[in-house]
Amino acid sequence: MMSKKPEDLMERIVSLCKRRGFIFQASEIYGGLSSCYDYGPLGVELKRNVKEAWWEDMVTSRRDIVGLDSAILQSPTVWEVSGHVTGFSDPLVDCKVCKARFREDQLDSQVCPNKKYKKRPANDCRNQGFFTEPRQFNLMFKTFMGPVEDSASVVYMRPETAQGIFTNFLNVLNSSRLKPPFGIAQIGKSFRNEITPGNFVFRMREFEQMEMEFFCPIEEEPKWYEYWVQKRFDWYTKLGVKADKLRLRPHGEDELAHYSIGCTDVEYLFPFGWSELEGIARRTDFDLKRHSEASGTDLSYFDELKKERYTPYVVEPAAGVDRAAMTFLVDAYEEQEIGIDKKGRPDVRTVLHFHPKIAPITVAVFPLVKKDGMPEVADEIESLLRMEGMRTFYDQKGAIGRRYRRQDEIGTPFCVTIDGQTLQDGTVTLRDRDSMEQVRVHREELMRTLKERIANF
Repeated sequence: MMSKKPEDLMERIVSLCKRRGFIFQASEIYGGLSSCYDYGPLGVELKRNVKEAWWEDMVTSRRDIVGLDSAILQSPTVWEVSGHVTGFSDPLVDCKVCKARFREDQLDSQVCPNKKYKKRPANDCRNQGFFTEPRQFNLMFKTFMGPVEDSASVVYMRPETAQGIFTNFLNVLNSSRLKPPFGIAQIGKSFRNEITPGNFVFRMREFEQMEMEFFCPIEEEPKWYEYWVQKRFDWYTKLGVKADKLRLRPHGEDELAHYSIGCTDVEYLFPFGWSELEGIARRTDFDLKRHSEASGTDLSYFDELKKERYTPYVVEPAAGVDRAAMTFLVDAYEEQEIGIDKKGRPDVRTVLHFHPKIAPITVAVFPLVKKDGMPEVADEIESLLRMEGMRTFYDQKGAIGRRYRRQDEIGTPFCVTIDGQTLQDGTVTLRDRDSMEQVRVHREELMRTLKERIANF
């Protein structure tokens, strides 16, 4: 069973996130800060697992991609040369009636936030002439470096991690002994002063990115572009996201960034509609050439076999950690009617069908009761699983059925219960989250069995 209205579904997911410790409103005790969120105990594990899965797929498992961690604060010249100071802006309009601000290019999908006007579509206000003339609003956060706040000390909070990769191209090239085609990957915080953030953690002013710049010979760029579009789509399905909720959408010419000759978005069907998870952009040699010209540093590559020097073209898969985490949450969420409760009402089980690589907790361990030596055995098994790298949770309070339900709701794939039979023959009950099937497994075979199930998930 699932809520029929998309907005109700999002409200339930947001409620679950707070109740179970995934995501909290930032500064909540002071009324909150708009579109800023804190990740709780389960949320940080979910995000960490998303980042580790991306890093494993993009860097650890390959020989042609290396990592980087560049500074959030860069020379202001970086952003002037990249075009962000003059070109990284959105058209802003103000409503003279409710005083709300909107992006002019998104009025078709926006409504008035003022409760007095009952979420009136923003286009109604435009048609009645309530809006001011549009003006460009730069999305970069500006701050000052040093004790004096003047124009000479202005620096920016980076709006993307990519520029740190481009400015370090030569450093990585010389130190890693790589040659094109090769990539440089980075995970890190970025900041954008969005006019209309919203939809939970989908669009925030402080967020985390997973970006990779793949440098290749010019003639190979179309091949690598197709390769990365498909590979990035497959990453989501490999981690359990439903293929029919994903699509690839090429950008129209009027959507392309100033540095791009093409881009394809991986989109997901959220309760609020199709929206971008990540973009795979054809950045050409724009960034390297601009930084080379502005800095006086040659950022080209000399091909010794072909006896020629060229500036590599770049294919950039750029994903959001927060958007990916939200996608896994939304896609995994389900409300199942599994029977009738004692009062004759539908018995509804809320479950998150996380892939084991993404789930904040891999296996929960329970003693059936708090006596007869069961807690001691359960504690020993939980410790052994944790030492083997499993993300574990130990719980000995409450009815076993309720403990199972709590783990279902936070997406734990497996539960292990130690009972009286364990003390007799060494077997434990292994419960599967999705099927709710329970089987007996000898404790000596438990780790092997869990690893097999995770590998075959």
